[in-house]
Amino acid sequence: MPYPEMMIYGMRAELAQLGIEETKTPEEVADAVKNTSGTVMVVVNSVCGCAAGGVRPGIAMAMENSEVKPDRSITVFAGADIDATDTARELFTGYPPSSPSIGFIKDGKLVQMFERKDLEGRPPFVIAQALTDAFATHCSKVETANN
Repeated sequence: MPYPEMMIYGMRAELAQLGIEETKTPEEVADAVKNTSGTVMVVVNSVCGCAAGGVRPGIAMAMENSEVKPDRSITVFAGADIDATDTARELFTGYPPSSPSIGFIKDGKLVQMFERKDLEGRPPFVIAQALTDAFATHCSKVETANN
């Protein structure tokens, strides 16, 4: 049985406020990956303490402070968006299901994975630095009119 929406609303909102798209159906997840040229960051959000204490704040720091970002960022909520989460996890070939987790899909292929074991117990600034490094490795710098 999925978590009640009123219980997880605020946890969803933390990522949505950063511009990370909520994908609540398998079709939305598949569409985001299929129809994005470049890198998609896929966040499996969670109710656990490590998501609240480290992962979501770390994602926020990375998204707010990095010059280079994924072409698209999506999220599913483990325990709520059950079918969408299963679809997202199918993208994480070779990794067991874990939440929270963050995968980077570039041109349809998994290029980097952060499992729960890579995130749990780490402070937000450490997670932010790891994500910023992943952005620099897997994402293209967006050209601006001033460049």
